[in-house]
Amino acid sequence: MKITRILVVSMLIIIPFGYAFYVYPSLPNTIPTHFNLEGAADAWGDKETIYLLPAIMGFTSLITYLLLSNLKSIDPKRAGKSNDSQYKKMALYLVVFLSALSLVITYGTAHQGIRIEQLLFPLLGLFFAGFGSFMSKVKQNYFAGFRLPWTLDNEANWNATHKLAGKIWMIGGALQFLSGLILEGQWAFGMFITLVVFMLAVPTIYSYLLFRRGMV
Repeated sequence: MKITRILVVSMLIIIPFGYAFYVYPSLPNTIPTHFNLEGAADAWGDKETIYLLPAIMGFTSLITYLLLSNLKSIDPKRAGKSNDSQYKKMALYLVVFLSALSLVITYGTAHQGIRIEQLLFPLLGLFFAGFGSFMSKVKQNYFAGFRLPWTLDNEANWNATHKLAGKIWMIGGALQFLSGLILEGQWAFGMFITLVVFMLAVPTIYSYLLFRRGMV
């Protein structure tokens, strides 16, 4: 099983490189390297930079996967926990997301004129919604989740906070997905950021109120 997971992770990291290699011959000598809130390119570079994003995302994927897959060995909060399967699933999920993100941005770079925000924001919404499904199952640790003074100090507070956060992130992610498909430019960005703030603020405030009331 471990070998299978390593092969899957390796393939997910390689796929964006393969796509970049595929589109490279058709690229102009200068390609976009950054997009503004309207989805228009506002920075440019040589066509060889098409490989830069897959390299960055690939390295990030590898580090993220190794960190979460070995959480029990490096996190004292997890030292006494024996079931790490949830963290391995989460690690694989993050690698899938980073690979998809790399593909979307590379696609937008190779197809100038496309409104990249209408691909990017729905993808990010799916990520938050999917990550929300993990929230209620994430055990107390120092690396993933709402790592607040009150959640790290009290396991009951951690569990209650993440149970609420899971529901909010799934709903918020679904709204981000839909708004990303419907809205454009700064409206899409504004809705996305508003929902992110809401998804972070509500569980944080809820956790603090539990702490202040001495409920958990």
